[in-house]
Parts: sequence; C-alpha cells; structure tokens
Amino acid sequence: MESDQQIDVYLVCNARYHDTNFARLELLKLLAENENINTRVADSFRDVEAIANSKLLLTYTCDLRPTLDEQEALSAFLENGGRWFALHATNALLDFVEGKADTPNVAPKFMELLGSRFIAHPANQKIKIRVTDLKHPLTSEIEDFEVEDEEPYYCEPTGKQLVLLEASYNEPSVGYVRSSYGTDRENHPQMYIHDWGAGSVLYLSLGHCTGKHDMKPLADIVPVVRGSWNSPTYYELLRRGINWGIGALQ
Repeated sequence: MESDQQIDVYLVCNARYHDTNFARLELLKLLAENENINTRVADSFRDVEAIANSKLLLTYTCDLRPTLDEQEALSAFLENGGRWFALHATNALLDFVEGKADTPNVAPKFMELLGSRFIAHPANQKIKIRVTDLKHPLTSEIEDFEVEDEEPYYCEPTGKQLVLLEASYNEPSVGYVRSSYGTDRENHPQMYIHDWGAGSVLYLSLGHCTGKHDMKPLADIVPVVRGSWNSPTYYELLRRGINWGIGALQ
C-alpha cells in the first residue's frame, strides 16, 4: 500500500553557538509522529548520496560550510525535485574581525540555493510575526503570533522568495561588522519558499536556542534560551514544513 511506503528524511543538525542537542531531539520527535518517516541524522553534508536518495533534507545548522562538491550535490538534489526545509541559522556563516562578528560571502552557491544569506541581528527580543499569505497551506488558518527571546535576522536575498511570514524591526546589530545592515527597512521575511530547478527550499528564520555551554569560547556560561521553541505556533509551522517536504501537506 502506498500509505505504508518508507519516506527517507536526512537531518543535518550542527549549529555553532546554538543548542544542537535540544533542537535535534525536538525535530526527531516531530519526525517520529509519522511512522513512515525514516530519518538519518548527520552533522555535515558529507554523505551526498544519502541526501540525493532522500525525499526531504532538514537542516538546523550554523556556520556549517559545505565544500564546493557538497554544494553542487545540494544543487543537484534540488534540481531533481528534492525539498529542503532550512531552519534558523542554516544560511549563517561566521568569522570574527577585531572582536566583531562578520558574515563573509564565502559560499555564494550555498546561499543561492537557500535564497538568502544571513548578515546580522540585533539583540534577542520579542518579535511579532505576521502572516503574509493567508491561503498557502503552510500558513492558512495561522494567526499572527509573538515569540520571545528570538534573534531577529537581517538577511540578504539571493533569489526569488515567496514570503509567507514577516516581522518588523530596524535596530542596529551591535557586535556585527555590518551593524547597520537592514535598518533601512521595516519588514523582514521570516519564512519563504525559494524554488530551484524542480525542487524547492522552505526557509524559516525562527528557532534560536542556546544551552548553558553553547557560547564557548565567547562566554563560559550563558542563560538557557528556547526562543521560538516555547511557541506552540512554531511547532505547528515545523509540522507543516515537514509535511510540505514529504509531499503530504494538503
């Protein structure tokens, strides 16, 4: 029976300065809600064959830099109809210059695939998220909502985006080299679809979380932060994103 067919999902979870263990566990719980999903977990994009054979690529990463060969494999995965659900800092690559965070464009192909490149963010804060597409299955019947202690991302678009969620903020990003980036705009995409070949990327910028020891060596001990993970609406978006990725969203 078709309803009993195995659905292969490839989860890459390796996020510098984030609570990877927490995010991995929460995502695996959501994936386990569908008994047909078979999840492989990795900390890199190295196994390009396994990614190519998966229905969905799900990523929670930060400063994870795929090689040129891995970027080409990701491109082929999408061109052949694969779907990629990219969370939070997947589009963030970080360097530090004289004590400030920089986000150099060191993997342009990777960012073209994702549809945006993280540049900076101001301090964690409460963000009101607005639904911009009321009819799309990913956001239909979801009302505007707030998340606490979230990183408000400023991202540079690198391709066409179908924006589903947005938020307004324009504070400078203290501690970043490009501290004023994004402050000239009020509205910033929080979730969008970016098509590539026969496939698509769904990017959701929300999802910041840190544990006590996750900011080393920048800080020894920090408060535990769960951000959007405290929001039931965020979990609903994750569920819908997973269903979108496996072709089950109605």
